[in-house]
Amino acid sequence: MGSVYKIVELVGTSETSWEDAATTAVATAGSSLRDLRVAEVTDLDLQIADDGSVAAYRAKVKLSFKHEGSASL
Repeated sequence: MGSVYKIVELVGTSETSWEDAATTAVATAGSSLRDLRVAEVTDLDLQIADDGSVAAYRAKVKLSFKHEGSASL
């Protein structure tokens, strides 16, 4: 029998890098979701401060995890 996976989309932020932003999203999701399978970075952008400097790196991440039980999706 096959498996079913649910996908959620999150945006992680970091003051240092896009990699840290993506890691933040995955780590935060891992604290409340079980059986994380794949993380796909779908978009990268920057938040710009008033002085024109980079205020934050942002990574939009799609995460899949194994769906369990008979609850509706």
